[in-house]
Amino acid sequence: MDSPGYILLSRLTLQERSTQALAHNLANADTPGFRAMRPVFGQVMVNIRGAGGLPGDKSMSFPQDRATWRDMSQGSLQNTGNPLDVAINGDGYFVVETPQGERYTRAGRFSIAANGRLVDQEGNAVLDRRDRPISFSAQDTQIEITANGTIQSENGEIARLQLVRFEKPQNLVGEGNRLFDAKNEAPIPVERPNVLQRVLEGSNVSPVMEITRLTAEMREFQYASMFTEREGERVTNSVERIMRRRS
Repeated sequence: MDSPGYILLSRLTLQERSTQALAHNLANADTPGFRAMRPVFGQVMVNIRGAGGLPGDKSMSFPQDRATWRDMSQGSLQNTGNPLDVAINGDGYFVVETPQGERYTRAGRFSIAANGRLVDQEGNAVLDRRDRPISFSAQDTQIEITANGTIQSENGEIARLQLVRFEKPQNLVGEGNRLFDAKNEAPIPVERPNVLQRVLEGSNVSPVMEITRLTAEMREFQYASMFTEREGERVTNSVERIMRRRS
């Protein structure tokens, strides 16, 4: 394969990954607390001495898959009427306990498990400020959650939701579509949380915008594929001409 072929191959590979990221965003357009993923591409200049470049060429440019960043903008807030649906208006994450350790989420669609614990959609226990699972008794029927995260019922205060933030949220590692692993990032307590009860934060994905981006990416992929085919035809014709001259 000559230089144009390698460049086109690298372009097609990156176009495929970009399309996959957009498709993943679209698939989670209705996932509470989901954050859209965006690939970051760069450019690499490669010395082509002895690599079969055209006369006078000294380098060629390849696209490079550099990273993926997460759009941390807040999703839309939707009134649900469910007293266990909770949203964070502003910065912060809920803390849940998983078999792998503490994880963080913006998805506040909670429920009460059979053992009385407050859990997320995966059944992970929601933790309070003392790193303890939040539990209810059978007599706790009128549940209210205040703006600072305090949970109370007709029997008095039960617990207070643990809300944390991170200095570098882009360093969080996603697990599934709702949870984040902090790795080496230390959680910082949110001093003035703004918790909304009976409200759920949706995904920050705009389906219309994602479909528009996906259409553009598919066209770019088609253009690159067509160019690859034309380049293959050019190489084939060149070889045929060389062979006819030698025969």
